[in-house]
Amino acid sequence: MKTDAQLQQDVIAELKWEPSINAAQIGVEVKGGVVTLAGHVDTYAEKCVAERAAQRVSGVKALAVEMDVKLAGSSARNDTDIASSAESALRWTTFLPKDRVKVTVESGWITLSGNVDWAYQREAATDSVRYLMGVKGVSDQIAIKPKASMTAVKADIEAALQRRAKADAKKISVDINGGVVTLTGTVQSWTERDLARQSAWGTSGVSNVIDNITVAY
Repeated sequence: MKTDAQLQQDVIAELKWEPSINAAQIGVEVKGGVVTLAGHVDTYAEKCVAERAAQRVSGVKALAVEMDVKLAGSSARNDTDIASSAESALRWTTFLPKDRVKVTVESGWITLSGNVDWAYQREAATDSVRYLMGVKGVSDQIAIKPKASMTAVKADIEAALQRRAKADAKKISVDINGGVVTLTGTVQSWTERDLARQSAWGTSGVSNVIDNITVAY
């Protein structure tokens, strides 16, 4: 098991290794395996990449993000321009059903609302606006309308876990209540945890996933 000092150095190294991040602007603190990222970044996209970079490091049990986005003068845009760009991006995203996702922008922060049929469609919507110039953050309030039998959904998720997680699949419990999936249990890495969560989200009829899985190194 890594010490907090070792984990801190590994996260710093991973941030420096990622070419799309200015690691000098990001501070890293670690306590009990919980990593905190703080500082300022130039774009919301950079903030997202930094989060993913930290999560890739073995030994990270949880991540706290205290970074804020400070746009350079050339990147600043008004809310009307951002909203127009977001609507265009959504319109050109092939995965999305037409006119199902709505956009609101306030102080550079995009809020997406509406409803879709699948989790991958909701993810495609957020990804399509995440990297637009001038965006300071994205709030995903898109709902997923369940269509499938909850018994069938549970069986589909458990089968997907068996295919993907393999060794840890039997250690993960799946509970479903009205389209909300709760995952509990213990896995050996953040990657296995992500696979379990992706398996749940990739199943038709799932409207929300509560991830109570713990990572034991």
